[in-house]
Amino acid sequence: MFKHLFKLIWNKKKQNFLLMSEILISFLVIFAVFTLMAYYYNNYKKPMGLDYENVWVVNYNNAYATKSTDSLNTYYETLRQTLKAMPQVSELSFCSDNVPFSQNTWQGGMTVKGKKIDHINEFAVEDSYDKTLNLKIIEGRWFNKGDAVAKNKPIVINDELKEEIFGNEPAVGKLIGDDADKNKMRVIGVIQGVKIKGDYLPSGYGQYQRADTGSFHGFGKIMIKVTPDADAAFEGHLYKTLANYMKNSDIEIEHLTNKRTSTNYFSVVPIIVLSIVSCFLIINVALGLFGVLWYNINKRRGEIGLRRAIGATGKSVSGQLVSESMLVATLSLIVGTFFAVQFPLLNVFNLQAGIYITAIILSIIFIYLLVLVCSLYPGKQAAAIYPAVALHEE
Repeated sequence: MFKHLFKLIWNKKKQNFLLMSEILISFLVIFAVFTLMAYYYNNYKKPMGLDYENVWVVNYNNAYATKSTDSLNTYYETLRQTLKAMPQVSELSFCSDNVPFSQNTWQGGMTVKGKKIDHINEFAVEDSYDKTLNLKIIEGRWFNKGDAVAKNKPIVINDELKEEIFGNEPAVGKLIGDDADKNKMRVIGVIQGVKIKGDYLPSGYGQYQRADTGSFHGFGKIMIKVTPDADAAFEGHLYKTLANYMKNSDIEIEHLTNKRTSTNYFSVVPIIVLSIVSCFLIINVALGLFGVLWYNINKRRGEIGLRRAIGATGKSVSGQLVSESMLVATLSLIVGTFFAVQFPLLNVFNLQAGIYITAIILSIIFIYLLVLVCSLYPGKQAAAIYPAVALHEE
């Protein structure tokens, strides 16, 4: 049976080669789409790592121009007390510009035991940062005032960086830093990774350093956790308070919920573009299948009529055409799978092998379903050919 089908496919190798090429390209594009979807879903199902509801971000600049660190600290501590005196303010924290769901990124790297670790997100934070975002501490603790006099600079890392450096061993109490750095930092806590780039992207490596006395020179954000009853009227009151205090600054208030939504929109743009491209290819493949199968039916009316005349049922004739289509698809998928398997084997884009394997399986199923649907109707048309009419035409 298969030998006969291969012979039929080989006899129409020119038409089938074009069809196989279309199926192969479609498979690779669909593989890319499913890889991206599996990657996004894998990230989406992970916890966010923070509470973004009722957290507002105040952007400011040039609030108080002075080179005196003491004057600057006094200026912002007065502002802190003013804001905390408001009943709608639960907690607040001054911080660096790379707040969650922003486009600002501070990254560094280190070499640990000869292994280079890049793309480590670095955050300068205050002691109240964890309470403002309700971070999940899974080992050790967050910063406190006692860390100001620590011998080794304290640091909090996230679970992904901890796993990369220490594996399953506890990290608290251990020194961390570049191999060439003599002043290494001591890990005092490990938090759950925070997805700062939205629901669909991973948290990545993260390290949090305690703000020192000169940090206000570089800070430009205030994250304020407000009570659920904080409304637009309070936002207006907050804006006036800040604008009156920081007269030379441009004040802008954003909500983390809105920033998260905007960040997620940007994240899904690549998958939308790939989906549009794949839709055009799928339509092209479907039309190609219909065209080739109808062409085959018309060219093989004599053969089909003869088969029906010697006793072949319409079901067997239809099954033969469907089987030929599925076999052509199989040959394309074997080649396509060979290329797709290289991605997990070569660790391309540093994604988990399970994501690629899931994408390969979904792509194969999708192509087979597409070919099956496209070949069923032409097969039904072939089964409806009457032997006498077909042989009379021959």
